Amino acid sequence: MTFAGIAQIKSSLPPGHRLLGLDVGTKTIGLAISDPRLTIATPLETIRRKRFTDDLATLARIVGERRIGGLVIGLPISMDGSEGPRCQSVRQFAANVLEKLDVPIAFWDERLSTAAVTRMMIDEADLSRRRRGEVVDKLAAAYILQGALDYAGG
Repeated sequence: MTFAGIAQIKSSLPPGHRLLGLDVGTKTIGLAISDPRLTIATPLETIRRKRFTDDLATLARIVGERRIGGLVIGLPISMDGSEGPRCQSVRQFAANVLEKLDVPIAFWDERLSTAAVTRMMIDEADLSRRRRGEVVDKLAAAYILQGALDYAGG
């Protein structure tokens, strides 16, 4: 497929298809899924990164099983708005995914997503450091996906 804007992807999805949000890190990939009405993002799982082919196989399985019609990938833009090495890495990951999966991809500015989720887990949920580490990536993916859904009129 191709890279597209979130509104374009959302408006072109077949009925009943969902969006999958990704928080791509160096060690893990947090995943979140939208509801079929494309209004609510829910944390799904965290993939422990291995080789790209293994990561892609997991993504392909989820895309097929969950009727995923598009991906929303968090782009780790610097606070000053510039794109550093992490952005380049995420963009390359997305380009590699596009070569193998037939789904459109939108990028979403993820600045402060992990920080916001971590703060919420400390302040509101009072989770231990160990438990926060287990869930932060998929919660950050949900935060990213929810922002994109809200922006696109979810």
